[in-house]
Amino acid sequence: MKNTLLIQQLDSLLKNETNFVANLANTSALIFESFPNINWAGFYLYEQKNDELVLGPFQGKVACMHISIGKGVCGTAFQEGKTLVVANVLEFPGHIACDAASRSEIVVPLIKNGKKIGVLDIDSPNENRFTEADRLTLNSLVITLLDHCDLLD
Repeated sequence: MKNTLLIQQLDSLLKNETNFVANLANTSALIFESFPNINWAGFYLYEQKNDELVLGPFQGKVACMHISIGKGVCGTAFQEGKTLVVANVLEFPGHIACDAASRSEIVVPLIKNGKKIGVLDIDSPNENRFTEADRLTLNSLVITLLDHCDLLD
């Protein structure tokens, strides 16, 4: 079951704000403070010029700045356009280890009006950290986030 209180908090937090970067920053902070046992929460944004994901607003340790489409969990989730939950990142083919302490990961694509914009990426130092309830909550959070963002072509 999704966490409707968290979704309501995000909706309230972003009310009357349409700036994409500001909304990404506050969303990553809310997630980082709300989810126990995570060590990174943030966004990678699609850059068409180089056909790659580039680091966006986040909470946590310094991170990889460029991810190729189809590489690692983030690049794969973006390419496939679907949420990926990885119980043990060490077993994921081509995993990109930005933080050696991370053991599990969930990545939610950002898609608005059929356009892929980037991904929400959350890491945990614990194996099997992310549940089906987390997946549902984070998918709903992304929808709420994107509803508050004006995106330019």
